[in-house]
Amino acid sequence: MITEFVPKWIAWEITRRCNLRCVHCRSSSDVEVKAHPDFSTDEAFRIIDDITSYAHPVMVLSGGEPLLREDVFRIARYGTDKGLRMCLATNGTLVDDKTCTKIKESGIRIVSLSLDGSEEKVHDNFRGQAGAFDGSIRAARLFRTHGIEFIINSSFTKRNQEEIPKVYALAKELGATAWYMFMIVPTGRGEEIMNELISKEDYEEILDWHYHMEKNEKDILVRPTCAPHYYRIVLQKSKEEGAHFERRTLKFSTGGSKGCIAGQVIALIDVDGNVLPCSYFPMPAGNIRTQSFKDIWEHSTLFRELRDFKQYKGKCGSCEFVSLCGGCRARAYAVHGDYLAEEPFCSYIPRRKGRDGPRSAAQK
Repeated sequence: MITEFVPKWIAWEITRRCNLRCVHCRSSSDVEVKAHPDFSTDEAFRIIDDITSYAHPVMVLSGGEPLLREDVFRIARYGTDKGLRMCLATNGTLVDDKTCTKIKESGIRIVSLSLDGSEEKVHDNFRGQAGAFDGSIRAARLFRTHGIEFIINSSFTKRNQEEIPKVYALAKELGATAWYMFMIVPTGRGEEIMNELISKEDYEEILDWHYHMEKNEKDILVRPTCAPHYYRIVLQKSKEEGAHFERRTLKFSTGGSKGCIAGQVIALIDVDGNVLPCSYFPMPAGNIRTQSFKDIWEHSTLFRELRDFKQYKGKCGSCEFVSLCGGCRARAYAVHGDYLAEEPFCSYIPRRKGRDGPRSAAQK
């Protein structure tokens, strides 16, 4: 295993079914998705066996809504018993006291919860379902009652970007361990809101706000996600201020102080067995039903190209911050149709002139 590219975190889409219909959903989940049926419990165990024969990453049971699977806690328990740090990503609406008991019994270490607005009308509009906000708030309170550690993930577009400081404050009030600010990547159902993506200018201002907020935050871990150029901003501003900005890390965190890590230390396994660079990157590197995870991780052309910054094009290809930031590869693919192209929502102009790098083998 190349130690620089060890798989540290895998999101695992154990179902594409969901009880909500979120505007940004990467997998276009719905109540029933007949074209992408759930795999069996035995296959889930086989996948865990395959992965643990090679590595022991954090495994996040995701969806869709994973709580729609009756065997979700059997899968979690099996992973726990194999030495994996199992986590759960839920929209919160199906959480009750019984669910919390099962979460603890299965060995799930931390739960991520979705919250996209500070009030009902905003969150429910984003999630496409009345009552979604109340469900998230109720789940957060139940987690605290049962002593379950949880983080809050919040996704933003133009329709809710003014809510960012309010959602951050609410996450702290609810007692979350961490708050992750997701900048939408237009994939899956998210392609339908391309015109709602936050502008480059606002993007930069929001990340500037996050820098100053994070620098003074002592009670909760905060981190922007799918915003790799934040790490360029952190370096620039800390140098301007003549200080070294120490960033805390969550015990199950993956990125440390680096930008896009798709296919470098993280991956997604979808419900069909495809292994993808991240949750927002629709091109598979291979399929775990026909290949071992190790073979895909170490030998796929896609993963190898994502790890080779010399192949990056445009501004990213010439940027002095490329090894720190990397630009969002999923966003580059969604906007340019080329995952090696420049990050389309970064306003920074590199000191060197941009270049057109070699065409990706997968693009030829």
